[in-house]
Amino acid sequence: MDEINMQQIVATRSAKTFEELHVFKQARSVIHEIYRFTQVGPCSKDLAFVNQIRRSALSIVSNIAEGFERGSDIEFARFLFIARGSCGEMRAQLLIALDQNYLGKEQHDALAAKAKEIGTGLTRLAAYLKSTARKNGRLPSRTANSSTQ
Repeated sequence: MDEINMQQIVATRSAKTFEELHVFKQARSVIHEIYRFTQVGPCSKDLAFVNQIRRSALSIVSNIAEGFERGSDIEFARFLFIARGSCGEMRAQLLIALDQNYLGKEQHDALAAKAKEIGTGLTRLAAYLKSTARKNGRLPSRTANSSTQ
């Protein structure tokens, strides 16, 4: 794992809320971009598409939040993998947006790259959580360390 990703994981261990997580912030930023491009142009008239791509983007942040709030490494990792699936769904929908000329190639490539980065972050964080899960599945930073800070 590179140094930046390790720093993000260490920051995750000390996070007291899901809003502090780097991957959550990244996903939230992408939602903003998804909403922006689906509000105007020909895309805005394709209500089924708009609904589906927004739902997949919302699912990413929602699963990060729900998993974090579960309070166990194993549960959090499970929800991160669900979020990763939603991230893949969003990337597929971005390809459809490109094919339908709802997005230009440059905008598509930028959003797809961000989605891939989020997906990679979700996978790495989930793998780390699963590898360090204690027998009882609790996250030490949210139980033991929260009273010392």
